Amino acid sequence: MPAGEVGSPARRAARRELVTLVAADLISNLGSRISVVAIPWLVLTTTGSPAKMGIVAAAEFLPYMLSSSLATPWADRFGVRRTSIVVDAASAAVIAVVALAPWLGFGALVALVAVAGGLRGIGDRVKHVMFRPAAQRAGVELIRLTSTYDGLLRGVALFGTVVGGLLIDWVGVTRAIWIDAGTFALCALLVGVLVRPPAADAPVAPREGYFRALGTGFGYLRTDRVLLTMLVVVSALNMFAAANTAVWVPLWVRDELGDPAGFGLVLGVFAGGALLGNVVFTVLGPRLPRTLVFAAGAALSGAPRLLVLALTDHLVVVLVVTFLSGVGIAAVNPLLGATLYERVPDELQTRVLGISGSLAFVGLPVGALLGGWSVASLGLRPALLVMAVVCAVLTVLPLVAGPLRMGRSTPPTATTAT
Repeated sequence: MPAGEVGSPARRAARRELVTLVAADLISNLGSRISVVAIPWLVLTTTGSPAKMGIVAAAEFLPYMLSSSLATPWADRFGVRRTSIVVDAASAAVIAVVALAPWLGFGALVALVAVAGGLRGIGDRVKHVMFRPAAQRAGVELIRLTSTYDGLLRGVALFGTVVGGLLIDWVGVTRAIWIDAGTFALCALLVGVLVRPPAADAPVAPREGYFRALGTGFGYLRTDRVLLTMLVVVSALNMFAAANTAVWVPLWVRDELGDPAGFGLVLGVFAGGALLGNVVFTVLGPRLPRTLVFAAGAALSGAPRLLVLALTDHLVVVLVVTFLSGVGIAAVNPLLGATLYERVPDELQTRVLGISGSLAFVGLPVGALLGGWSVASLGLRPALLVMAVVCAVLTVLPLVAGPLRMGRSTPPTATTAT
């Protein structure tokens, strides 16, 4: 029986390895979601300062974003599997020490959280690099992999946030953070013991100096206008989503409902729409026209969420539009992920995926600042109207007038860079 035949031992082993990789990534993300709740609570209970909570959040996010791209040349040299094991083990140790922050002081906490964010950034990227060859050996379509992973990740995000709050109540904030450390240790153990990709799965990156290697990744991305357009759109969607969650929706709920439960309801409805949309897209995605679906998902998930808040005070209308926007976003990330796997040459996967992650996430801190500035300058409803138009321009126009209008979002096979 050929090695690649369905049901062969090699195929079954490859599928077990793929499941292990995805499970390890989801476990580390579950721990990270627990920390999203536990670490701010630790800061609040030990310092009583909301401003310091913001400093700690920024201290984690900025290194995460930077390491996603800047550390990738070193990951290529060291090997993505070994990098994954080492950074997850190091993350476990650093997060465990974070729990001692009340005795170490605020400055030490900021430094530790920054280190943890940087480690997690490169750890997330290298695990994603290992997904593609494992899926190809397992005979799993890349679009089905990315859509299934995106749905599971959304479920973990919802579940992890709830679990984080419950753990703080049940075992205390210190033990909750230690549980997060344990998830990273388990992730390192799973990859170290159960993930053994063949040598052919680790193409040798060009032997270049650090800056030249980083420039090669940026250079490839600059020449791939289809991929770059998709990244610009996703970054813009992230920017407006951050502003919506951090500023616009809370203010709308306060002004129109006067009940903070409405904030959770709006966010929950969006998450529910995203989960439903993901289930549908996982089934139908391989048969759908990718460019059209990506454009429709981006258009539906961005501007309408802002426009409905500006034009109505009816909660039911807002919830319906928000739910549909959640359905729309379900196709965007999987299509971007599949496009990255299918277009980028093997030896540039680590660098380009890392750089792409940084570009996609850069909109998050900008969005939080944009939300506050827009309301302070214009007022809530005028800000929402103006930003809905800006969002439509940034997320729809590049897809209508850019390279995706006539090009394909995925070529048959990624070619090797020369």
